[in-house]
Amino acid sequence: MAIRHIVMWDIQGERGSALHRAHVEQVRQAFEGLAGRIPGLRHLEVGTDVSGVDYACDVVLVTEFDSADALRGYAEHPAHLAVRQQLGSLRIARHQVDYPVV
Repeated sequence: MAIRHIVMWDIQGERGSALHRAHVEQVRQAFEGLAGRIPGLRHLEVGTDVSGVDYACDVVLVTEFDSADALRGYAEHPAHLAVRQQLGSLRIARHQVDYPVV
């Protein structure tokens, strides 16, 4: 059964500042760079918030995997681990939901 994996982050920096925008763009590009590199990853989409409301997250990652095993493989894949390490200090909050796709 396919699994959808959604992660949302708040990113370091004052919202609207040039530094914050650069950090958000760095996160977007890093995760988009994983497309086609992870076995079992069938869909990857990265969105950045345009609402500007104070309770919105800055970045959302929506991915879909062939199976729960494929999602576990993603979590341990060297390309994903490299992105996590590269961006670790930029993320100040993280929210995640995983659910089966029917």
